[in-house]
Amino acid sequence: MIIYKGKYGATRQYAIWLGTALELPIAEAGCETVDQLADADYVIMGSSVYMGKLQLKRWIKENLLFLATKKLYLFVVSGTPLDDVNRLTEYVKDNVPEELRSKIECFFFPGKLEFSQLSFKDKVLLKMRAWLHGSSRRNKMQLTDYNKVNRLNITQLVNAAAYQQVA
Repeated sequence: MIIYKGKYGATRQYAIWLGTALELPIAEAGCETVDQLADADYVIMGSSVYMGKLQLKRWIKENLLFLATKKLYLFVVSGTPLDDVNRLTEYVKDNVPEELRSKIECFFFPGKLEFSQLSFKDKVLLKMRAWLHGSSRRNKMQLTDYNKVNRLNITQLVNAAAYQQVA
């Protein structure tokens, strides 16, 4: 089963592609049924990052006991460059309970930013954050549209989960 939570559509798109590739049901976090969770041999969780926090953080905490009994995969969607491994792993460390971290196989997917599609609040927060942190290339990138969402990004996770299905 695939559980996801995102804010502007990239995480949902990845969940749909994964569900199709692996022939698994997908549900937005909180919309899954108890039976779906109970029947799942493994769970693929997908979350976008918003201001350093996984959107799925609360759902993971609320389902901690259930998740502890399953094989787990996590894909994290963000604007953080994939070569910034320290920051990406910090997202997991800061948002996933310690007792689950060793059970989760993590994958990081690039996201997108369409500044015009952001809520007023998110536009203000991004501008403030960029202003507070100076004019570095990374901070300027936070205010520039980009879209790195691509079906090919799911390949490693599909292969890992497909192996799980066979095993």
